[in-house]
Amino acid sequence: MSDMNNTLEDIHTSGCLGEKAEIFGSGKGNVSGSSSPSLIPLHGPLQPPNAQPSKTAVCKGNRKSEEGEETLLTDPFPNPFPELIPSTVSSLVSDCLLPWTKSGATQVIKVYNEDNTSRAVEVPTDITARDICQLFVMKNHCIDDHSWTLFEQLSHPGIERTIEDHESVMEVLSGWGMDTESRLYFRKNYAKYEFFNKPLDFFPDHMVSLSSETNGIMNHSQLIQTFLNSSTCPEIHGHLHAKEQGRKSWKKFYFVLRRSGLYFSNKGTSKEPRHLQFIAEFSDGDVYTLLSAKKIHGAPTDYGFCVKSTKHGSPRDLKLLCADDEQTRTCWVTAMRLFKYGLQLYQNFIQPHQKQKTSPMRSISENSLVAMDFSGHKSRVIENPSEALSVAVEEGLSWRRKSCHRLSSHGSPSTSQSPMSNIALHMAQPWFHSKLSRDEAHRLITQQGLIDGVFLLRDSQSNPKTFVLSLCHTQRIKHFQILPVDDEGDLFYSLDDGHTRFTDLIQLVEFYQLNRGVLPCKLKHHCARITL
Repeated sequence: MSDMNNTLEDIHTSGCLGEKAEIFGSGKGNVSGSSSPSLIPLHGPLQPPNAQPSKTAVCKGNRKSEEGEETLLTDPFPNPFPELIPSTVSSLVSDCLLPWTKSGATQVIKVYNEDNTSRAVEVPTDITARDICQLFVMKNHCIDDHSWTLFEQLSHPGIERTIEDHESVMEVLSGWGMDTESRLYFRKNYAKYEFFNKPLDFFPDHMVSLSSETNGIMNHSQLIQTFLNSSTCPEIHGHLHAKEQGRKSWKKFYFVLRRSGLYFSNKGTSKEPRHLQFIAEFSDGDVYTLLSAKKIHGAPTDYGFCVKSTKHGSPRDLKLLCADDEQTRTCWVTAMRLFKYGLQLYQNFIQPHQKQKTSPMRSISENSLVAMDFSGHKSRVIENPSEALSVAVEEGLSWRRKSCHRLSSHGSPSTSQSPMSNIALHMAQPWFHSKLSRDEAHRLITQQGLIDGVFLLRDSQSNPKTFVLSLCHTQRIKHFQILPVDDEGDLFYSLDDGHTRFTDLIQLVEFYQLNRGVLPCKLKHHCARITL
């Protein structure tokens, strides 16, 4: 494990597995391939908003309390391989939330969100992608669950990638040249570091070959260790479609990804050095996904990705590739990110959780709260757990009635009709997207991360009286219809033909966040849109 502290530049080899010959006869080894924003001046450290201490009631049935406490768990996942982290990690990562530059140099940048609204901000020239995300989290009063991400989208070739948290934003912008159509996007990406939590889901057995040191055994922590340790680096292999330079046709080849770079075999699945031809390395290149692989590039599937050199801006320099399914593409893209950044990605992953343990958000007094009864002349502590539970349930029902009354007073359906009241309750929930088509729901979930439990609720396009739950499981998006059930004049909602009934959609979502039921997995991460 002593090699873990080496940088990727030290680890890169010369790529001598066969000469770096021409690819597909090219001779060069290349494959072809809003409204006015408001301005936020930002000259010094960002001061967080003056938030008042929470006065939310104690009971756990209160949704407002739960929403704020989702990220307050200490040490949510133990470090499976502590020996990989050098003692100098804490000095390498930022000690403060937004480490602003000491010099006074600033620059104005524009950032977009999903609905293409934008906002211009004046930032220091050495700001990182994580700093930008922290800035917008604070400005928009979002819950920071460490999934907010900055994306780079190049409109002309139709490609997009995650900007890693440690990357300099100005260096990314400098690579755009005269392409004024390129954009920075701020949105969630739940899958950004999910491979550290569930690596076996991202790297199927049939695509990964381990060295003899690991004896071919893969478990949760050992698989990631092999990526971060140069002496046991795994090999990714499999078939991919590649676009020939200067042509519209795609051909299928057997590809091999090693620490030294990406290769393809000119003779079946042979890995002999004389049959492997070099395509790209990652010291001076980035991996992007294709936004519309079929439409823009004529790919056989929509699971396209490419390697783009940071030294060349021409679309002809893109190495365009295409997988047969989402899991295969995710495996290749994730492996390329790990090969390029190595241990730095793990440091990015653990950094916010290190801060969370050193600077807990909850005070000691909040951890010792008790249930209180204020209904009488004098307040009293509720010591009976059953009584405390009934009070919590009553408070939850009271909260719903008040929420419905507020919605009714602003033009929503009246509280006099129970079914309409229940419909009005979910309208303000972040997981509900009213007029969203099936394709738009698919695109939104894909953008925010294809991991188990990412979901949203929307109106049904085919039946206006029903709703649809769109849920991601095993990197596939499935749609479940929520049907209304009329029981003697009372309206309920159900996912299983009335066997399990709920008075409103909020109750339904909360139930399936705790219980899988008829779904393939629990509801875990909701897709949310914000306006910058």
